[in-house]
Amino acid sequence: MSTTPQKYRYLFGPVPSRRLGLSLGVDLIPFKTCTQNCLYCQLGRDGKLVMERKPYVPPEEVIEELKQWLQAGGMADYITLSGSGEPTLHSRLGNIIDQIRAVTKVPIALITNATLFTLPQVRRESCKADLVLPSLDAGDEKTFQQINKPHPDLSFSAFVDGLIAFRKEYSGPIWLEVFFCEGINTGSESVRNIGRLIEQIKPDRVQLNTAVRPTAHPDVKAVNPDKLHSIAARLRPDAEIIADFPAAATSEQTRVSEEHILETIKRRPCGLEELCKSLRIAPNLAVKHLQHLQEQGKIQVKNQQGRPFYCLP
Repeated sequence: MSTTPQKYRYLFGPVPSRRLGLSLGVDLIPFKTCTQNCLYCQLGRDGKLVMERKPYVPPEEVIEELKQWLQAGGMADYITLSGSGEPTLHSRLGNIIDQIRAVTKVPIALITNATLFTLPQVRRESCKADLVLPSLDAGDEKTFQQINKPHPDLSFSAFVDGLIAFRKEYSGPIWLEVFFCEGINTGSESVRNIGRLIEQIKPDRVQLNTAVRPTAHPDVKAVNPDKLHSIAARLRPDAEIIADFPAAATSEQTRVSEEHILETIKRRPCGLEELCKSLRIAPNLAVKHLQHLQEQGKIQVKNQQGRPFYCLP
């Protein structure tokens, strides 16, 4: 039986994730509010750089939406704290994780740029998650500034120290993502420096990514697969390549409005296949809605590595 998805303010998805299977996103931070302005960000250029932790969104409203989603029969492999900004900026992160755990057994993942792991309180709160997925894209201060464009109060050495400290305090799995941009952090010295830091951080997994989606800066270039595999081998024998989206299937389809499609695309650029899987919509119907949204000027198409992605103008 088909269903019509409900529109939520703080939840999005579930979306098929390259690392987490079917992932229900939980958005705790206003759009593009972050400690960094990464070159490869999917959400646009030059967002609001902040370091202040505060209750950006009401935790009670987030949990109420989650309860509604669960009561409607929602299912996911992970509930993922991520989305429009850096989730550790929310000053009640630990409490939110506790409240999520009180209403569901679905494991909780935290996707973070890890810059606030410099703060003991953030590390303690993040330790409540079942899985933590931090980022490390540079092996030195210069590259850190170039690729991650951090808040002026952030230093690379403190950021790395925070990651190392978190590893010592957190007993759960850490999957470290390294995002490579051709010509920026792909040189021999850069790779060697990143590898040395990985040895110190001791993540359970190392996962390599590159620009398979449209990014904030159009001049960010993807690393070709052969080179990415070569870099992976240099970093760690078991390093994974996560840049290719895995195939997934779903038999149930839903009635989806153009508003639902637009809300999904606002979160991040989507390919046709991903959009269909996320919203459980037939490809022919999705194409019809997408064409109409393009005609209205509400979305545009960008090609990345020969694949079309739908995004905001």
